[in-house]
Amino acid sequence: MIVRVRTSKNTVSALVAAVVLVLAGCGDDGPPEPAATATQFVDAINSGSADAAAALTTDPAAAAAALTGLYDGLSASGTVTATPDFSVESTSEDSGTVKFDATWRFSTTGDGTEEPDGEPKQWQYDTTATASETDQGWRINWDPTILAPGLAAGTTIRYTPTDALITPKVFDRTGAELMSQQVVTLINVGATADPAAVASYLTPIVPTITAQSIATEQAGSSGNTVTLVALRQSDLDPIAAPLAALPGVTLAPQTRLLTTDRAVASPALTGVSELWQQQLDENKGWSIESTKADGTVEQLAGIDANPAPDIATTLDSSLQRKAENALASLPQQAAIVALQPSTGNVLAVAQNSAADAEGPIALTGLYPPGSTFKTVTTSAALEAGTATPDTVLPCPGTENIEGRQIPNDDNFDLGDVPLHTAFAKSCNTTMGRLGVGLPADGLAQTALQYGLGVDYVTPGLTTVTGSVPVADTPAARVESAIGQGQVTATPFGMALVASSIAAGSLKPPTLVSGQPGTANTATKPVDAVVAEQVKTMMRETVTGGTATSLRDIPGLLGKTGTAEFGPNNEGAHGWFVGIEGDLAFAVFVAGGQSSAPALQAAGAFLR
Repeated sequence: MIVRVRTSKNTVSALVAAVVLVLAGCGDDGPPEPAATATQFVDAINSGSADAAAALTTDPAAAAAALTGLYDGLSASGTVTATPDFSVESTSEDSGTVKFDATWRFSTTGDGTEEPDGEPKQWQYDTTATASETDQGWRINWDPTILAPGLAAGTTIRYTPTDALITPKVFDRTGAELMSQQVVTLINVGATADPAAVASYLTPIVPTITAQSIATEQAGSSGNTVTLVALRQSDLDPIAAPLAALPGVTLAPQTRLLTTDRAVASPALTGVSELWQQQLDENKGWSIESTKADGTVEQLAGIDANPAPDIATTLDSSLQRKAENALASLPQQAAIVALQPSTGNVLAVAQNSAADAEGPIALTGLYPPGSTFKTVTTSAALEAGTATPDTVLPCPGTENIEGRQIPNDDNFDLGDVPLHTAFAKSCNTTMGRLGVGLPADGLAQTALQYGLGVDYVTPGLTTVTGSVPVADTPAARVESAIGQGQVTATPFGMALVASSIAAGSLKPPTLVSGQPGTANTATKPVDAVVAEQVKTMMRETVTGGTATSLRDIPGLLGKTGTAEFGPNNEGAHGWFVGIEGDLAFAVFVAGGQSSAPALQAAGAFLR
C-alpha cells in the first residue's frame, strides 16, 4: 500500500510507520486507550493530516509545526512515499510506551516507483514515545524526537540529492572532447527593458534577435519576464557588465551540456545528451541532513555519489564539421548521414539550419528515396535470378507498365542495354519492368536485408529507417521499384543501405562505443556476391553514369536519386548515396528538384 503525504503547501511525503506498543493493562477487552491513541496518531501522519496528528499530542501547536517542517524538508527535492506496518511487541504495567518503526522512501519518479538505477532511496529508524492520560483523554507526550532522531526545536531535517562526484564528458571516436558541462547565462528581460538598448548588445552575437523581436516577445508576455537567449561565457564576458546594468534586464547563469566546439552540431547529440543526463542521475547520491539552530549540520542517512563515467561516441568530429559545412549554403532542408560499413559505427549526422527548424530529419524524416532505391530493386532482381549485370534489357524513354506511364528523366532513350548500364544511367523504365517480375514481397525482403524497414533500439540514438510495404499488385511493384509509391526512407535509412552494400552484410548502428543497436526483427543475410555486383554498378554510375560530376574522387561509388512528391508530383527531392572505402553515406536535399544539389553537397563533403 502506498500512501502519499501532502501538506498545505502541496508537498508530497510519506511515512512507513510500524508501531510496537509496550503498554500497561493489555487485556482481553481490546487495546487500551494509549494503543488506540498511538494508532490514530500514526494514521494521521500517514494520511498527511498534520493538524489531526498534532491534536493527539500534549502540545498541538509545536507538534503541527514540527510535522509540517518535516514533511516539507523531506519532500523538498522529490516525491516521498510510504508503506505503513504496525505491530504490538510487549506491555508495561504502569505507563504507556510506544515504539515507532519509521521508513521514508524517496523517489525521483514522482509516483513511488523504482528508481532508474533500481536502487531504493529510503531512511529507516526507530523512535520511542510515551502516552499519558490528560483532561482531554490519552495523549502522546510531545517530544520532537518522536518524529525523527535528532529533531528538536529550531532543527530542520532535509532530503538533499548530491551530484555525481565527477561530471562526465563526451568524446568522439579519436578521444577528442566532443561535449562537456559548461556555464551558460540566460538573458531575461522584463516589461520595463528597452528593446533597442538590449538589442544593441545581443544582435551582433545573435543576428535573429532584434529590437523588434524583443518588443514582440515583451508584448506577448503579459508583463512577465521572458528569456531571450542563453549565451556561452565567451560571448557574454564582453557585454555582461553593461547588459546587466540595463533596467529590466537580469542575467541567470546555469550549467548545460554543450559541444566543446560551438561549430559542431548534430541531431545525434540530442540522444547523447539524454544518455549523459541519465548516467549523471544514476550516479548521484543523497543525504538526510539535520541542521541545528547554530548552523551545525549532521548527516543522518544517505548514499555517497559516485563518479559518472564518460561517454565515448563513434562520431568523427572532422567528418561532422565537413558534413555541416557541405550543407550550410543550401537554402533547402538538407542532411548527410555517414556510417562506417565495417562496424556500423555512426560517423556523422548533419543537417542545415533549414532542416533544424523541421526537426531531426536526418534520423527520422521519411521521404520517397527515388532512384537511390534502385540499389534495392537491382539487388532483388539479381538475387532472384531474373537478371545478371550483363543481361540486356530495354530502356525506352517512356513506357506504360501495368497502367502506369513511366518516363525516364527528360525521356532519354537508351534502347537495349546491359543492366549495369541501365543502373548507371538510372533507367526508370528498366527498373519498372524488373519490379513487375518480382514477388509481392521481393523488394520488401531485400530492403530488410540492407536494414531499410528495420527499427533499432540504439543507445544514444533515436532513428527510423523507412518502410517498404508488400506490393500486392504489379502497378504497386512498378512504383516501388523506382522508389516512389508507398516506399519511404530516411537519410539514415539510405546510409544504412549503402553501408550494407559496402560491407556485404548488415551491421547494427552504433553511436556509443561498444553498444550496438538491437533490431526489432531478424533479417536474411545480405547476398555478398550480389552486393559486390551492385558496388560495381555504383562505380560505373560515378565514372560514366548520372554522378560523373564526382568522378574526380578516387574510388567513389554512388547512386543518384530524384523523388517526386506533392499532389501532382510538382516537387522533387534530391538524393545521393555513396561509398568511399570504409565510409558509406547518404545526402538528402528536400525540394532540390534534381539530384544536382545532393551531388554538389556530396562533393563538398568528400573533397
